[in-house]
Amino acid sequence: MRRTAAPLLAFALFVVPALSACGGAATETESPADLLAHAKHTLDETESLHFVLDSEGAPETGTELVGGEGDIARPASFEGTLKVLAMGSTLDLAVVSVDGTVYAQLPFASGFSVVDPAQFGFGDPGVLIDPDTGISQLLAAAENAELGEERRVDGEVVREVTADLPGELVEQILTSEDPARAVRARFSIAEESGELLRAELTGPFFTAEEDATYTLELSDFGADVEITAPTTG
Repeated sequence: MRRTAAPLLAFALFVVPALSACGGAATETESPADLLAHAKHTLDETESLHFVLDSEGAPETGTELVGGEGDIARPASFEGTLKVLAMGSTLDLAVVSVDGTVYAQLPFASGFSVVDPAQFGFGDPGVLIDPDTGISQLLAAAENAELGEERRVDGEVVREVTADLPGELVEQILTSEDPARAVRARFSIAEESGELLRAELTGPFFTAEEDATYTLELSDFGADVEITAPTTG
Protein backbone atom coordinates (compact mmCIF):
# COMPACT_ATOMS: atom_id res chain seq x y z
CA MET A 1 0.00 0.00 0.00
CA ARG A 2 2.76 2.46 0.91
CA ARG A 3 4.67 1.77 -2.32
CA THR A 4 1.52 2.54 -4.36
CA ALA A 5 0.52 5.64 -2.45
CA ALA A 6 3.87 7.40 -2.73
CA PRO A 7 3.98 7.52 -6.56
CA LEU A 8 0.32 8.64 -6.65
CA LEU A 9 1.08 11.46 -4.23
CA ALA A 10 4.08 12.54 -6.28
CA PHE A 11 1.98 12.46 -9.44
CA ALA A 12 -0.71 14.65 -7.84
CA LEU A 13 1.82 17.15 -6.57
CA PHE A 14 3.29 17.45 -10.05
CA VAL A 15 0.15 17.44 -12.20
CA VAL A 16 -2.18 19.77 -10.26
CA PRO A 17 0.15 22.80 -10.36
CA ALA A 18 0.85 22.08 -14.02
CA LEU A 19 -2.86 22.09 -14.86
CA SER A 20 -3.31 25.36 -12.98
CA ALA A 21 -0.48 26.94 -14.93
CA CYS A 22 -2.09 25.81 -18.19
CA GLY A 23 -5.46 27.34 -17.31
CA GLY A 24 -7.09 24.13 -16.12
CA ALA A 25 -8.19 25.67 -12.81
CA ALA A 26 -11.30 27.85 -12.59
CA THR A 27 -10.65 31.58 -12.63
CA GLU A 28 -11.55 33.67 -9.61
CA THR A 29 -14.80 35.61 -9.64
CA GLU A 30 -14.42 39.25 -10.64
CA SER A 31 -14.75 41.84 -7.92
CA PRO A 32 -17.97 43.89 -7.71
CA ALA A 33 -16.15 46.90 -9.15
CA ASP A 34 -14.79 44.82 -12.05
CA LEU A 35 -18.22 43.38 -12.83
CA LEU A 36 -19.83 46.82 -12.82
CA ALA A 37 -17.08 48.25 -15.02
CA HIS A 38 -17.39 45.31 -17.42
CA ALA A 39 -21.17 45.76 -17.60
CA LYS A 40 -20.82 49.51 -18.23
CA HIS A 41 -18.31 48.97 -21.02
CA THR A 42 -20.53 46.34 -22.68
CA LEU A 43 -23.61 48.55 -22.40
CA ASP A 44 -21.77 51.57 -23.79
CA GLU A 45 -20.50 49.55 -26.75
CA THR A 46 -23.73 47.86 -27.82
CA GLU A 47 -25.53 49.30 -30.83
CA SER A 48 -28.99 48.22 -29.71
CA LEU A 49 -30.94 46.26 -27.13
CA HIS A 50 -34.45 45.25 -26.10
CA PHE A 51 -35.84 46.15 -22.69
CA VAL A 52 -38.82 45.24 -20.54
CA LEU A 53 -39.72 47.50 -17.62
CA ASP A 54 -42.03 46.53 -14.76
CA SER A 55 -42.87 48.12 -11.41
CA GLU A 56 -44.22 47.25 -7.98
CA GLY A 57 -45.75 49.68 -5.52
CA ALA A 58 -47.12 52.15 -8.08
CA PRO A 59 -49.90 54.46 -6.87
CA GLU A 60 -53.46 54.41 -8.17
CA THR A 61 -53.54 58.11 -8.97
CA GLY A 62 -51.29 60.64 -10.67
CA THR A 63 -49.32 60.36 -13.88
CA GLU A 64 -46.49 57.85 -13.69
CA LEU A 65 -44.48 55.49 -15.87
CA VAL A 66 -45.27 52.00 -14.55
CA GLY A 67 -43.90 49.72 -17.26
CA GLY A 68 -43.11 49.20 -20.89
CA GLU A 69 -41.25 47.30 -23.55
CA GLY A 70 -39.31 48.26 -26.64
CA ASP A 71 -36.10 48.49 -28.66
CA ILE A 72 -33.38 51.11 -28.28
CA ALA A 73 -30.80 51.81 -30.99
CA ARG A 74 -27.92 54.24 -31.28
CA PRO A 75 -27.47 57.08 -31.54
CA ALA A 76 -30.83 58.02 -29.95
CA SER A 77 -33.82 56.00 -31.10
CA PHE A 78 -36.60 54.03 -29.41
CA GLU A 79 -39.70 52.18 -30.53
CA GLY A 80 -42.10 50.36 -28.27
CA THR A 81 -45.01 50.60 -25.87
CA LEU A 82 -44.89 52.38 -22.52
CA LYS A 83 -47.43 51.79 -19.75
CA VAL A 84 -48.47 55.07 -18.16
CA LEU A 85 -50.77 55.58 -15.20
CA ALA A 86 -53.07 58.50 -16.00
CA MET A 87 -56.53 59.52 -14.82
CA GLY A 88 -56.83 56.44 -12.64
CA SER A 89 -56.14 53.88 -15.37
CA THR A 90 -53.13 52.40 -17.15
CA LEU A 91 -52.63 53.48 -20.75
CA ASP A 92 -50.53 51.61 -23.30
CA LEU A 93 -48.85 54.31 -25.36
CA ALA A 94 -47.14 53.43 -28.62
CA VAL A 95 -43.99 55.58 -28.51
CA VAL A 96 -41.25 56.33 -31.02
CA SER A 97 -38.24 58.54 -30.34
CA VAL A 98 -35.77 59.61 -33.01
CA ASP A 99 -32.93 62.10 -32.46
CA GLY A 100 -34.58 63.86 -29.54
CA THR A 101 -38.11 64.08 -30.91
CA VAL A 102 -40.65 61.88 -29.12
CA TYR A 103 -43.84 60.71 -30.84
CA ALA A 104 -46.79 58.98 -29.19
CA GLN A 105 -50.08 57.59 -30.38
CA LEU A 106 -52.49 59.07 -27.89
CA PRO A 107 -55.72 57.34 -26.81
CA PHE A 108 -58.45 57.50 -29.48
CA ALA A 109 -55.99 58.98 -32.00
CA SER A 110 -55.45 57.30 -35.34
CA GLY A 111 -51.86 58.46 -35.76
CA PHE A 112 -48.80 59.74 -33.95
CA SER A 113 -48.25 63.21 -32.51
CA VAL A 114 -45.10 64.94 -31.27
CA VAL A 115 -45.28 65.02 -27.45
CA ASP A 116 -43.39 66.21 -24.41
CA PRO A 117 -42.73 62.91 -22.59
CA ALA A 118 -42.56 64.70 -19.23
CA GLN A 119 -46.34 65.16 -19.30
CA PHE A 120 -46.65 61.38 -19.18
CA GLY A 121 -44.13 60.87 -16.38
CA PHE A 122 -41.07 59.79 -18.36
CA GLY A 123 -38.09 61.21 -20.22
CA ASP A 124 -36.80 60.56 -23.72
CA PRO A 125 -36.40 56.76 -23.94
CA GLY A 126 -34.11 57.12 -26.94
CA VAL A 127 -31.17 58.21 -24.75
CA LEU A 128 -31.23 55.28 -22.33
CA ILE A 129 -28.08 53.73 -23.82
CA ASP A 130 -26.25 57.01 -24.31
CA PRO A 131 -23.08 56.81 -22.16
CA ASP A 132 -23.57 60.41 -20.99
CA THR A 133 -27.29 60.31 -20.18
CA GLY A 134 -28.32 56.65 -20.00
CA ILE A 135 -28.54 53.80 -17.57
CA SER A 136 -24.85 52.87 -17.74
CA GLN A 137 -24.20 55.91 -15.53
CA LEU A 138 -25.85 53.99 -12.69
CA LEU A 139 -23.18 51.29 -12.97
CA ALA A 140 -20.39 53.85 -12.74
CA ALA A 141 -21.96 55.68 -9.79
CA ALA A 142 -22.72 52.56 -7.70
CA GLU A 143 -21.52 52.77 -4.09
CA ASN A 144 -21.03 50.11 -1.39
CA ALA A 145 -21.07 47.41 -4.07
CA GLU A 146 -21.13 43.81 -2.85
CA LEU A 147 -21.21 40.47 -4.63
CA GLY A 148 -24.51 38.64 -4.37
CA GLU A 149 -25.67 35.21 -5.46
CA GLU A 150 -24.91 33.40 -8.68
CA ARG A 151 -28.13 32.54 -10.53
CA ARG A 152 -29.65 32.29 -13.99
CA VAL A 153 -31.54 34.89 -15.99
CA ASP A 154 -33.23 33.48 -19.10
CA GLY A 155 -30.93 30.47 -18.91
CA GLU A 156 -27.71 32.49 -18.64
CA VAL A 157 -25.49 32.38 -15.55
CA VAL A 158 -25.22 35.78 -13.89
CA ARG A 159 -23.57 37.20 -10.81
CA GLU A 160 -25.59 39.61 -8.73
CA VAL A 161 -24.09 42.85 -7.46
CA THR A 162 -25.95 44.93 -4.88
CA ALA A 163 -25.17 48.61 -4.45
CA ASP A 164 -26.47 52.05 -3.47
CA LEU A 165 -27.15 54.63 -6.18
CA PRO A 166 -27.22 58.43 -5.73
CA GLY A 167 -30.84 59.56 -5.64
CA GLU A 168 -30.11 62.69 -7.69
CA LEU A 169 -28.71 60.63 -10.55
CA VAL A 170 -31.66 58.21 -10.45
CA GLU A 171 -34.02 61.20 -10.62
CA GLN A 172 -32.29 62.41 -13.81
CA ILE A 173 -32.48 59.02 -15.54
CA LEU A 174 -35.73 57.63 -14.18
CA THR A 175 -37.56 59.45 -11.39
CA SER A 176 -37.48 60.07 -7.63
CA GLU A 177 -39.69 61.89 -5.20
CA ASP A 178 -36.82 62.25 -2.70
CA PRO A 179 -33.48 62.65 -4.54
CA ALA A 180 -31.67 63.03 -1.21
CA ARG A 181 -32.27 59.34 -0.54
CA ALA A 182 -30.11 56.63 -2.08
CA VAL A 183 -31.73 53.99 -4.26
CA ARG A 184 -30.93 50.34 -3.61
CA ALA A 185 -29.92 48.38 -6.70
CA ARG A 186 -29.50 44.71 -7.53
CA PHE A 187 -27.71 44.17 -10.84
CA SER A 188 -27.59 40.77 -12.57
CA ILE A 189 -24.51 40.66 -14.82
CA ALA A 190 -23.45 37.84 -17.12
CA GLU A 191 -19.85 37.18 -16.10
CA GLU A 192 -18.63 36.01 -19.53
CA SER A 193 -20.27 38.60 -21.78
CA GLY A 194 -20.53 41.44 -19.28
CA GLU A 195 -24.14 42.04 -20.32
CA LEU A 196 -26.40 43.64 -17.73
CA LEU A 197 -29.45 41.38 -17.98
CA ARG A 198 -31.51 42.70 -15.09
CA ALA A 199 -31.56 45.70 -12.78
CA GLU A 200 -33.88 45.93 -9.79
CA LEU A 201 -34.08 49.42 -8.30
CA THR A 202 -35.88 50.14 -5.03
CA GLY A 203 -36.48 53.67 -3.80
CA PRO A 204 -38.92 56.59 -3.44
CA PHE A 205 -40.05 56.57 -7.07
CA PHE A 206 -43.71 57.46 -6.65
CA THR A 207 -43.88 58.98 -3.15
CA ALA A 208 -41.24 60.24 -0.75
CA GLU A 209 -42.71 58.20 2.09
CA GLU A 210 -42.86 54.71 0.56
CA ASP A 211 -40.43 52.70 -1.55
CA ALA A 212 -41.37 51.11 -4.84
CA THR A 213 -39.42 48.90 -7.23
CA TYR A 214 -38.63 49.15 -10.91
CA THR A 215 -37.31 46.00 -12.63
CA LEU A 216 -35.52 46.47 -15.94
CA GLU A 217 -34.67 43.42 -18.07
CA LEU A 218 -32.29 43.80 -21.03
CA SER A 219 -31.77 41.40 -23.93
CA ASP A 220 -30.89 41.14 -27.64
CA PHE A 221 -27.68 43.14 -27.30
CA GLY A 222 -26.50 44.26 -30.72
CA ALA A 223 -29.55 43.01 -32.64
CA ASP A 224 -30.28 44.47 -36.06
CA VAL A 225 -32.77 47.23 -35.26
CA GLU A 226 -33.98 49.99 -37.55
CA ILE A 227 -36.18 52.77 -36.18
CA THR A 228 -37.65 55.61 -38.25
CA ALA A 229 -39.82 58.56 -37.33
CA PRO A 230 -43.55 57.94 -37.87
CA THR A 231 -45.81 60.06 -40.00
CA THR A 232 -47.74 62.60 -37.95
CA GLY A 233 -51.11 64.07 -38.59
